[in-house]
Amino acid sequence: MRTRLVAVVAAVALGLSGCAPAHKAATATSEAPLRVVTTTGILRDLVTNVGGARVAASSIVPDGADPHSYEPTLRSVRDVVYADVAFSNYLMLEQHSVIKTLDANLRSGVPNISLAEAATRHGAEVIPLVEHVSLDTIWLGLRVRGKGTDKGADRASEVRLQVRNVEGPGTMYAYLTETFGKPRIVADSSKGFNAGDGYAASTFALPLDAHTHMSWVFTQPGIYRVTYGAELTVRSGARPYEIPDETVTFAVGVDPNTVPGHENSTVLDSGHADITADVDTGEMYIFADISGGGEYTQKRFEPESTVISVPAKALTEIPGGPHFRFLGSPGDQIYQLPQAVLGAHVHGEIDPHLWHDVRNVKAYVKVIRDTLSDKDPDGRSVYYANAQAYLDKLDALDAEMTATIASIPPERRYLITTHDAFGYLAKAYGLKVAGFVTPNPATEPSIVQRRKLARTIETLKVPAVFLEAGLIARSSTLAAVAKDAGVQVCPILSDTFTPEVSTYLDLMRYNAQQLKECLTS
Repeated sequence: MRTRLVAVVAAVALGLSGCAPAHKAATATSEAPLRVVTTTGILRDLVTNVGGARVAASSIVPDGADPHSYEPTLRSVRDVVYADVAFSNYLMLEQHSVIKTLDANLRSGVPNISLAEAATRHGAEVIPLVEHVSLDTIWLGLRVRGKGTDKGADRASEVRLQVRNVEGPGTMYAYLTETFGKPRIVADSSKGFNAGDGYAASTFALPLDAHTHMSWVFTQPGIYRVTYGAELTVRSGARPYEIPDETVTFAVGVDPNTVPGHENSTVLDSGHADITADVDTGEMYIFADISGGGEYTQKRFEPESTVISVPAKALTEIPGGPHFRFLGSPGDQIYQLPQAVLGAHVHGEIDPHLWHDVRNVKAYVKVIRDTLSDKDPDGRSVYYANAQAYLDKLDALDAEMTATIASIPPERRYLITTHDAFGYLAKAYGLKVAGFVTPNPATEPSIVQRRKLARTIETLKVPAVFLEAGLIARSSTLAAVAKDAGVQVCPILSDTFTPEVSTYLDLMRYNAQQLKECLTS
């Protein structure tokens, strides 16, 4: 369905572009303002403050919607096609289909700015998005590394990672447990692998420089050899670039040190590892860190000299219910490397929520100012004056945030939320992120995460936890844990506006006030 929508969007864009004026240097006037499209409402608000009456700004993701999971509709295409300038946050904040819709439908030559990346040239600070999930088996996912610039790739490109063959004593399955626990089957070796249709039944697509979590199941103990390959699709309809096969060896329920031909190989049995397609080198390999860190601590392992261990303790029973019948009958035993973080969660290595540090937003504003000035030179003085006035407001906001949070007793400055979106807020204003339900709002919490959250609340004696307004319907876990612990649940805002809070300045003040009231009561 998603592929079909993108195709329809592209077709509509072609029709619209046929009657759209040819792209040229734009000059805004009161009658014909500069048309700017953004991905989110927060960025739309920043553009409006800098552009004033010289711009007409709209956002693809509507207020109240979650940019991590929002799927664009045809209604937003017209704004994209006619835009003179486009701004996204990127760093994989937005659902990839939003980015693909934006990039595919802009006219040639229209500035298309990724603010989180461009803002670093104006002093924005980024922090790594590091996942620490404690497992007693290895955590195995899929990853794409590299930019593919020599092949013409950009952020709208994607890589199709494929399971192309499995040899072993039983069946191998790969699947994602998506939101609300529904599995999405990625590979099922019992059905074979069809090169003729591009391995359609055993393919998973990822953006560049992204990775995802996944569960891997083996029905019988023994040695499995799984062949992986990948294709880089630079743009829809283009001939893909092939990344040659590599075969990865799994020791399932047996001693990994006794695998024939691998007596001196490295055994990976803990931490975080990814089957990786590198679009720059054109190679498949294993990217792993036994301590479970992110890309900054992972290193390359060659498949021919590596064994991935699926130990005897990975033996588990197929759960009841219809969702997992594809694995066998309830109660049957299987060997499983679990997904660890439940939910369809594709992400990069940098936390994309830069705007929770006001100083980063100042850098965003400078990028917006310069981009609008380059596009509309006649309005340069207006953009610079508006930007300076807004920068002054941001300086006042930064001081207000600092003072408000400083009034919270230090021993109470702990932040527990629904997902990991407030690292910048904590770092900038002296809070500590003590816990979150899941790393991403598109994921479901595990039992281990729930227990850890409850213990954290009890140990730190926090008086409140914080629930994002847009996730109320999905935040029963945090509310239940808070109720059991006897602490209050307070609202907080992350990625989007509400009817009551419709500007960036108001969003930050709202959060600061909520933190003060709830953590000092």
